[in-house]
Amino acid sequence: MHDVLPDIENWRAQGEQVAIATVISMIGSAPRLPGAKLAVSEKGEIAGSVSGGCVEPAVIHAAHQVIKSGQPQLLEFGISEADNLEKIGLSCGGTIRVFVERLDW
Repeated sequence: MHDVLPDIENWRAQGEQVAIATVISMIGSAPRLPGAKLAVSEKGEIAGSVSGGCVEPAVIHAAHQVIKSGQPQLLEFGISEADNLEKIGLSCGGTIRVFVERLDW
């Protein structure tokens, strides 16, 4: 959280809404460990990372939805044999669950 906190404080000081995405679990190989965070401002600025880039666009999209609605989302990303290669997933073959919530403080 320390790596994204200065950006969050700056955005909040400017009156912006902010969502934070947190890796809450992983199975197998994944680029970030549980606890990794990605913060997103309502203007689209980002800080941190939950995946090293492979699923970040989908997480950022969900964060914007959460900022607007106030409703948290639980996302899961991974690749199974049934998935096609065009589906968003982790190229490393693992699975992560990401919780996205709006910061209302």
